[in-house]
Amino acid sequence: MLKAINVTKSYNGKVALKDVSFEVGKGEIFCLLGQNGAGKTTTINIFLGFIKKDGGQAFVGEKEVGKDNTNALTAYIPETVQLYGNLTGIENLDFFSRLAGFNYTTDELEAILTKTDLQSEDHHQRLSSYSKGMRQKVGIAVALAKNAEVIFMDEPTSGLDPKATSEFTKICKELAAMGKVIFMATHDIFNAVELGTTIGIMKEGVLAQQLKADEIDAGKLNQLYLETI
Repeated sequence: MLKAINVTKSYNGKVALKDVSFEVGKGEIFCLLGQNGAGKTTTINIFLGFIKKDGGQAFVGEKEVGKDNTNALTAYIPETVQLYGNLTGIENLDFFSRLAGFNYTTDELEAILTKTDLQSEDHHQRLSSYSKGMRQKVGIAVALAKNAEVIFMDEPTSGLDPKATSEFTKICKELAAMGKVIFMATHDIFNAVELGTTIGIMKEGVLAQQLKADEIDAGKLNQLYLETI
């Protein structure tokens, strides 16, 4: 569902990505680890079409990024979810759903928010009163509403307390069970082992390691991470 073939990118002569290749199938969660500047966000931005790659190929499903329109297949949840604080949760969901070409009834919007475990009493509260974890749930609801097949996330557990992190992990596993693909850039080694099906480690634009999450524990991954970077 998601494929990179020898993707490269440079900024003013400085290599950001060098021959990055990977595949992610339906129902899989790819957790990408690496230091700041390693190339994690650049990889996401290329797949979202925010920046152009210099070489290689990137595919979402059967469509090639940069040649075909892949917007309808993808959704993006950044570290800080960009929503309107003066609108309620359900109003934000309605607005962004309409932008994506969907027109849901109030009951349908409520049902989508409920799928993300956002409490019903919060649906009609303004976003300005939401915690980061609650805002993320609305972001995930937007991804569900537009029926995105691939959901990109950038540092989604940064700043979350343990309870919110646990809730987030549960939601991601439910999305994967629905057949969604999740591609996540993260610094959270323990959550990567708990949540991911595949873990990658980037160093200076190179995907230096790719391994199955069920073949390693957090302690060994932490050691491998430190040795790699």
